Amino acid sequence: MADQKKIHLLQKASKTFLTTSSIIMIFSGIALYLSLKALLESEIEEELYSNKDRVEHLLLSKPDLKGIPPIMVVEKVKDPQPTVLNDTLIYDPLQDEIELFRQLAGTKEINGQEYKITVRAMVIESENILFAIVFTFLAIILVAFVFLFYLNKSRNATLWKPFFLNLAKIKAFSIKSETPLTLTESDIIEFGDLNREIISLTTKVQADYHNLKQFTEDVSHEMQTPLAIMQAKIETLFNGVKIDDSQYEQLDSLQNDIRRLKNLNKRLIILAKIDNNQFTDSQFVSINESFQEVLLNFKELASIDYKIEHSEELTVKMDRSLAQVLANNLISNAVKHNLENQPIKVDFYKNSVQIVNSGNSELANPEQVFDRFYKESTKRDSSGLGLSIVKKICDYYGFTPSYSFSKSPESTTGFHKFEIRFTH
Repeated sequence: MADQKKIHLLQKASKTFLTTSSIIMIFSGIALYLSLKALLESEIEEELYSNKDRVEHLLLSKPDLKGIPPIMVVEKVKDPQPTVLNDTLIYDPLQDEIELFRQLAGTKEINGQEYKITVRAMVIESENILFAIVFTFLAIILVAFVFLFYLNKSRNATLWKPFFLNLAKIKAFSIKSETPLTLTESDIIEFGDLNREIISLTTKVQADYHNLKQFTEDVSHEMQTPLAIMQAKIETLFNGVKIDDSQYEQLDSLQNDIRRLKNLNKRLIILAKIDNNQFTDSQFVSINESFQEVLLNFKELASIDYKIEHSEELTVKMDRSLAQVLANNLISNAVKHNLENQPIKVDFYKNSVQIVNSGNSELANPEQVFDRFYKESTKRDSSGLGLSIVKKICDYYGFTPSYSFSKSPESTTGFHKFEIRFTH
């Protein structure tokens, strides 16, 4: 079904009308031709029998009648012959050519003498009449068909006009808009029912969207405050209360869990905002600057080394904050899974950026690397959302993310490469 060719509604209706009318016209023409041909043949035969009867009556008073060749021929014969009705080719001296005739031949005893009487009618005249009638019929039908075709097409366009107007409004409709959807009214009951259902559905979708957006914002705000308070209280315990090593480890673990929860909440909020199309401030952003800024920040926080071997200027139209998130998540992922004392390589090309970090082996399920909450690492600070956010941003703008792993035969380690192609 996916490969089925699609056409416009009015074209489909016109095509159906054209096909149906053509079939009806063809079969009607054939039926008319056959019926008229049978009728004309019947009339010719009736006329021939009538003419034969007239000649027989004339022979009663004029026994030496010879006829009018080739239309009528009278011959004296010795023996009676059966009556025969058939077609025959005969030379017509008036036309000076051979013509097709329908002839009736039979014998009749008149005044003790057998006469063979042959009467004929020219078939070509009846054929001309037949073709003239059929041609006239088809011409009238064709004119009527063309008229009805354009009338039907115009009528359908008027009939479906409210539908197409409403379809355009639905395509332009956005759930982010505060204005409810308004549709063009129609005097057709089914269109009216469709309008009411669509308005009801879009109104509910708008309300659900705004409720979800409000819920997302409320959750983000409400969760950050108690988490910050909990973290502050733990830091107070660290600084103001004497605790043993066991208590210190438990509080430190709790503080790490709170930090992870805050990070998880922040990333879920980003995913929700992307799903709700809340990033609409698109501008031309330098991908080079976004990644280099993130690399500098990570270099200050951790002892990492990075290198840029290829540096073409790469500028993309997108939300600046999402460009920062994209760079941060890719670099963060590379830092977390990079082998110790190995540099991270970032290369910028005309339409893509590549991030390469060292690793011991390929992922077990590389096709799931961008799935939400998927992770193969056992590190506690990994939320499983970083690369899914990368994928979500790419889907939002039409970018193409990819992952690959390469390893040389003589080396025990390999390289994880993440690439983002910015061509649509």
